[in-house]
Amino acid sequence: MGPSVSRRIAVVTPDVLSLKMAGPAIRAYNIAEQLSRTHEVKLISTTSCEIEHPQVSCSFAPWHALQEAVGDASVVVLQGFVSARAPWLLRSEKVLVIDLYDPLHLEQLEQLKGESTQRRRATLDITVRMFNEQIVRGDFFLCASEEQRQLWLGHLGAFGRLNPENYQADDTLRRLLAVCPFGAAEAPPVRTGLGIRGAVPGIGDKDKVILWAGGVYNWLDPLTLVRAVDRLCRVHDDVRLFFLGMKHPNPEIVDTHVADQTRALSHELGLTGKYVFFHEEWTPYAERQNYLLDADVGVSTHVNHLETQFAFRTRVLDYLWASLPVVSTRGDTFARLIEAEGLGLTVPEQDPASLSEALALALYDIDFADSCRANGARVLQRFTWPRALEPLTRFCDDPSRAPDAGPEQRRFVRYPTTPPTPVAQELRRALVLARQGGVRLVTERAAVRIGRGLRDRKHHA
Repeated sequence: MGPSVSRRIAVVTPDVLSLKMAGPAIRAYNIAEQLSRTHEVKLISTTSCEIEHPQVSCSFAPWHALQEAVGDASVVVLQGFVSARAPWLLRSEKVLVIDLYDPLHLEQLEQLKGESTQRRRATLDITVRMFNEQIVRGDFFLCASEEQRQLWLGHLGAFGRLNPENYQADDTLRRLLAVCPFGAAEAPPVRTGLGIRGAVPGIGDKDKVILWAGGVYNWLDPLTLVRAVDRLCRVHDDVRLFFLGMKHPNPEIVDTHVADQTRALSHELGLTGKYVFFHEEWTPYAERQNYLLDADVGVSTHVNHLETQFAFRTRVLDYLWASLPVVSTRGDTFARLIEAEGLGLTVPEQDPASLSEALALALYDIDFADSCRANGARVLQRFTWPRALEPLTRFCDDPSRAPDAGPEQRRFVRYPTTPPTPVAQELRRALVLARQGGVRLVTERAAVRIGRGLRDRKHHA
């Protein structure tokens, strides 16, 4: 049953909307597309927009023009630093959907290693402050997994959002915070042109291709993968590793340290151009299937740190979409899914020998690979975009401000940056008691505290 009223919805991303899109833009694009089936949707980038969609109004709005661009929208879906650059959104009466699928602060802990302590602290401070403001104001929140939901429930609780008003409206709080994972296309991939084979010198039709789809970021571990291929190619001369996209399409995101280290290691081991290949440019979103369909195995490797626990490796969905067996490091959400559903193999972190063995099995054991493909086709149905975004579409069919919104909202808007003095502590305690039970409760609690103090003095006398 569809909505009784078509809403005007704006989906705002700070990422680049172009033929070459990264994860945040891809997610925003698909959110807009799904919502446009029943609503009037604008898709807005604050960086640049070079795409069109038959049912969605796609546009670029610089920060000074964003308020006018979303002016007629009753619902705004936003991600990342949009609210930090447009704080007026947080003061508006619009229904705000906050997409928390990417825990940026956890990525930054790893991304900024090697930078000065001052820069790391400043960057984290800005990012956490942004999340704090969004947590206080948002009406509906999205995350990518149940693991992430635990993370964000803690954040919501710290700012008073796990309160009687929200709980009474829904004691699961899924009306406030829902799991909406990254999705995959409903239709299977169809080749539209050349990808790897026949286009990349050194990779032939009969070679076995390991595909690293997506960016090469500091919180991932391509170095162990290169070392594993160095071991594997000594036994299997037909193995090839292909990195799909080395240069991020967003000009504000610079090349990562680990990308440079990966190129250097491959060159040092004599693998580049023979067993390891780098596609320097980002692959257009509508052409990625040509590369996926030329691969034999999809790979995702990382180090087990804090980011890993809450990560959602979106590239793995493309592997399943293209019916590829998956080899991954253990420790994240998808690794657990791979193990539970027989989608491929998982290995310990930073273990080239185990990774090499797993890749060999996935590449050369035909029966094993076929079982992974069959299992992947079944599991993929959980992650098609319409199914992944069901909680969001239901909310937007009947959107509303959060139950705890309004002049009497019970949210912790401010928090101390320095330890309060004893006098300030007592004053804050008195104000809280006054809000809870009036002057009578303040007087009763004061009497109890005074009596306790007198007893303590008598005891120590």
